[in-house]
Amino acid sequence: MLREIKYEWDDTMITILSGGTGTPKLIQGITQILNPEEINVIVNTLENSYFSGVYVAADIDTVMYTLAGLINEETWYGIEGDTFITHETLKEIKCPETLRIGDRDRATKIQKTLLMEKYPLSKAIDIQRTAMGIESRIIPMSNHDSHINIVTDEGDMEFHEFLIERSGKPEVLDIQYNTVEASPGLIESIEEADMVVIGPSNPVTSIGPIISMDGVVDALKKAHVTAVSPIIGGSPVSGPAAKFMGALGYEVSCYGVASLYCEFLDRFIIDVEDVNYKEEIERLISDVVVTKTNMRNIGDKVMLARSILGEIL
Repeated sequence: MLREIKYEWDDTMITILSGGTGTPKLIQGITQILNPEEINVIVNTLENSYFSGVYVAADIDTVMYTLAGLINEETWYGIEGDTFITHETLKEIKCPETLRIGDRDRATKIQKTLLMEKYPLSKAIDIQRTAMGIESRIIPMSNHDSHINIVTDEGDMEFHEFLIERSGKPEVLDIQYNTVEASPGLIESIEEADMVVIGPSNPVTSIGPIISMDGVVDALKKAHVTAVSPIIGGSPVSGPAAKFMGALGYEVSCYGVASLYCEFLDRFIIDVEDVNYKEEIERLISDVVVTKTNMRNIGDKVMLARSILGEIL
């Protein structure tokens, strides 16, 4: 079990901005230190879409499974120990899927799809996380549909077409997405938090869509905001962040990430491998912390969580 019975600190409310891989690892560390009831997680919805007739909110489900202790830590997608009978059968009958969806994971997605016939996405997620025994609040960035267009040298592509069908290989020229309305309570969860943590998720397609919504940057400017760089030594820990940052004209480094966030950031955490960037980043953000940020095990995750939360605990 990742959660301890006795938490180190209570009565400290934090709000985390999350995508679907790097930040859930950090959430595992934070839930060792803070009571899960004191944690809000705002999750990217830009990549949500329908596949095989079910609504897929990949980042939200990854956060939900992480908080429920169900996540497949080899892939950071889906449920540990899941089976793929439906997926393989669809392939056999010449109806292949873009996404490899497990059977238990599919049940979660079917339930969400049915709930959304009656409720907005935020309510559907609240029903699901309560049923899973999750005490933290999970807030989708929006109840409205988001759309992303990846402009490449091979033409325009949807996110999953680029990432899965084309394996992220085309050269990226631009990233385009629509701005949507923030979910109810999202702005308040930022303004009322003792600290806002921007996790090490893709700064362009995971965090960027969240901060692009009306009112979010203003709320972040009023809050105490700490971010962890998802770039170590010039390479993203996971995902296509390098191609996306380069397409938007940002240096693919922790300095490039700092440039994206500097308007509202109070504290920035970079990896020991990037210590040479510290002075340069300090021209943008006064408080720069150098520590180990690559989370290979639960000890690394807890250590990084303590580095982030130490200022308010």
